[in-house]
Amino acid sequence: MSDRRFDRQVRFAPLGERGQQALEGSRVLLVGCGALGGVLAQALVRAGVGELVLVDRDVVEETNLPRQVLFDAAHAARGELKVVAACETLARVGGPTRLEPHAQHLDADNLEELAEGCDLVLDGTDNLGTRYLVNDWCVEQGVPWIYGGVVGSGGLVLPVLPGRGPCLRCLFDAPPPTGTLATCDTAGVLLPAVGAVASLQAGLALRLLGGAPDAAPLVPALYELDVWTGEVRRLVLSRLEECACCGKREFPWLHAPLGRRATILCGRNTVQVRGNGSSPDLDRLGERLAGVARDLRRAGPILRFRVDEHVVTVFHDGRALIEGTDDVDRALAVYDRYVGS
Repeated sequence: MSDRRFDRQVRFAPLGERGQQALEGSRVLLVGCGALGGVLAQALVRAGVGELVLVDRDVVEETNLPRQVLFDAAHAARGELKVVAACETLARVGGPTRLEPHAQHLDADNLEELAEGCDLVLDGTDNLGTRYLVNDWCVEQGVPWIYGGVVGSGGLVLPVLPGRGPCLRCLFDAPPPTGTLATCDTAGVLLPAVGAVASLQAGLALRLLGGAPDAAPLVPALYELDVWTGEVRRLVLSRLEECACCGKREFPWLHAPLGRRATILCGRNTVQVRGNGSSPDLDRLGERLAGVARDLRRAGPILRFRVDEHVVTVFHDGRALIEGTDDVDRALAVYDRYVGS
């Protein structure tokens, strides 16, 4: 790699040559390649992080394009897997980063394998259950992670440094009831808000990965910002000794997760259903559905079709997205009827 590539970056004294070498020797897990994840991935690849593990279960849609910077209209027209499209875009950036894509839903069964050897986990997801799962695993393993959430014109950022500050459950012991929080679908979202939240996450990530070991440690704090009003707040919080996660060391999202087979996707009127662990023959499934389903289309490792009021996307690993409902029982019924239990 040319010595000039990171010249301006290493001139930043708190990073320097030693920090750049640390970045190039690091491994990071990024959960989600959409809005936040796209900005995060761009920042880390351009900074020269050594290995970036990308995990996303979804496909590119036209409504993603105003805020998800790794995708274009061609990706949306093809219904490309987000991790595939993301790696295609990031590869054109060049640099030393090795990309490791996984078109999967992150869950308690695969998190340990996907996060193996990672120095940091970054939150680019829109799913609260996944965030609580990541929090449980990172606290148990002592691996830092950085929470990020955005909706409308603002968002929150929280670096979770096990043993040094609060975890997610110190602040929010459990997710709120479904439908009680504003989402991008109900309140909209602005790209500048996405960029601001993800850039703060990325900046903190670079500090954690490449900061000088003798520098003052990062003080964990909750950051709240709004690009419409220009308001920024930083709230330093202490870890709760009575926290069920980092205090009592209870990890239900990791060791006793509820609803392993089906997950309601936040604000999307969609349920993800997991298969039985076997990979379906998508060609045969397509043939079987030819006289039943509408708009049947095969796109590489996925098969999409319409039944009743639902759009169903079946992936190569047997999981499926059932759009048009947030009723788990209904989604399971659609899956079992048209894909197979």
